Amino acid sequence: MNFKLKMLVAGMALGFSASSMAADPIKIGVAGPFTGGSAPMGVSMRDGVKLAVAEINAKGGLLGRQIQLVERDDEAKNERGVQIAQELINKEKVTATVGYINTGVALASQRFYQEAKIPVMNNVATGSIVTRQFADQPENYIFRNSANDTIQSHMIVQEAVDHRKFKKVAILADSTNYGQLGREDLEKALALKKMSAVAIEKYNLKDVDMTAQLLKAKQAGAEVVLTYGIGPELAQIANGMEKLGWKVPLIGSWTLSMANFIDNAGKNGNGTRMPQTFIQDPNTPKRKAFIDAYVKAYHPPGDRMPSPVSAAQGYDSIYLLAAAIKQAGSTDGPKIKAALENLNEKIDGVVTTYNKPFSKDNHEAITADITVFGEVKDGKVVLAK
Repeated sequence: MNFKLKMLVAGMALGFSASSMAADPIKIGVAGPFTGGSAPMGVSMRDGVKLAVAEINAKGGLLGRQIQLVERDDEAKNERGVQIAQELINKEKVTATVGYINTGVALASQRFYQEAKIPVMNNVATGSIVTRQFADQPENYIFRNSANDTIQSHMIVQEAVDHRKFKKVAILADSTNYGQLGREDLEKALALKKMSAVAIEKYNLKDVDMTAQLLKAKQAGAEVVLTYGIGPELAQIANGMEKLGWKVPLIGSWTLSMANFIDNAGKNGNGTRMPQTFIQDPNTPKRKAFIDAYVKAYHPPGDRMPSPVSAAQGYDSIYLLAAAIKQAGSTDGPKIKAALENLNEKIDGVVTTYNKPFSKDNHEAITADITVFGEVKDGKVVLAK
């Protein structure tokens, strides 16, 4: 083979190599609980994420490459979340990760992304501290597009105290990071009204009898019960109140919209209220298209999403991240982070239209004015009136 031919063959090989590299997929991690009590949130989030990725890939992907999701079930366990974070970063070489349902898992796991300078988009976890965990560091790689507990706790207290004029409130919260940080936020919100709860009770995951906690709240004269927990145990609260013949309103964090609360509480859940960023109501063309696509793809029982909020926020999280990758023109973590902090493009999501949702000092996309009150009515969540 003469020299020119050798150079041509070498050049072609290099070209093939470069084109195959260019065609490598962009890997995005999806971490959440796909089994266990938190599964309605995790599965709905993952399925919303998958819908968005399918749409983007059908239109040619990002930077001329397809998006590949790397899904991992963290089982709502902090130690499992830590293992998954290290695996996604070191073995899978993800460009970014979306997810985190449980505040405790987020707080335990996202430090590895912070160290690796890889963005995380928390699309469900709501603990107020989540995006501020590394606020003291020069660069912060933790973002969120769910309504944090500072927003929710103020809304819950405003609904109970300002709108419904209750003077005596009880708080029932689970023993997880989520429950206890939420309980602290509720107490802070009450303190701003120069009030304190007449009873503050704690319970554990998988508890099936809330009688003791409810009796203390009832005996303290509580006129309303405020909650921070997840579906199965929240249903035990509603059912326990029915057993005691104690009929006071239940107002709590957004998780009262979970299918495993609504189904397990049955008629005892009716009237329960909670903050929501998204209700399964096709009240805009964008929302109708999203709901129709979700139902067609996943066939949820009764055409009801297990957790509409999680599905919608999961969907939107991918579009926020995709806009940043496109703007950065790169899969480099610091460049994506910088783009997220100054997004030029308006993103038409199903929760809201995002217009510069983040800045260097604010990594929260959801504001109080985006969040509404939902109410459980005959097996589904509707807009509260």
